[in-house]
Amino acid sequence: MGRTDPKQRKDVVLAMVVSQYIHTDTPVSSAFIADEYEQDISSATIRNILADLEADGYLMHPHTSAGRIPTQRGYRYFVDFLMREIVLMDDERRRIQLEYEQGVRELEHLIERASAVVSDLTHCASIVTMDDYPKTYSLRGTNYLAEAVGVHGLRRIVSILKTLEEKEQILEVLRRDLDKKIKIYIGQETACESFDDCAMAVSHFKTRGGAAGHIAVLGSTRMDYERVVSTLEYVSALMRELD
Repeated sequence: MGRTDPKQRKDVVLAMVVSQYIHTDTPVSSAFIADEYEQDISSATIRNILADLEADGYLMHPHTSAGRIPTQRGYRYFVDFLMREIVLMDDERRRIQLEYEQGVRELEHLIERASAVVSDLTHCASIVTMDDYPKTYSLRGTNYLAEAVGVHGLRRIVSILKTLEEKEQILEVLRRDLDKKIKIYIGQETACESFDDCAMAVSHFKTRGGAAGHIAVLGSTRMDYERVVSTLEYVSALMRELD
């Protein structure tokens, strides 16, 4: 990536900030970018790039910190243009495959297993539904949502849980037309007021037997998008093999 390409530099810096913040939940400093950037680039240039990204609405500057964190617009750009494709580790794929094989004889049992393993691998809440079976609605991992919100967000987590339990708004989001295998809604894109600070990834599947359903992951906007997408792709592919 050339030193003369300002846009590419901005993309690299934004990807570094988003990835680091997702994994540390700590505002990212210009010093960290300078240490990790693969090319020789001055601290002044990095500070200018961060200031530009903030002015463009991709980053924000918390009052109590010198570092930056992504905005919803920053996450959206990361998901659409900068996210890497990762492959689940062998032991993670074996675990999913084992759950699939053990539950394959009973659809409801399999749905519960799929929901549990998706939640455990992504550290987010997971929802699995079947379109032709209205009562098949498996929700797992709400504890991860509570941890992400924290003790100071008690009122917010109550609102999120109420929406999840009432199901109607969730089902409306899940059943939106998907223009690609996995659709990611960030913050207000979900059109659910209680999810304004959350992100949701939705995958649609149709089994060989003709049954259709959805798998969704719901977490904070700083969810690990790359891991979430990889997990949903793998689990959805297994569900499509059902007779």
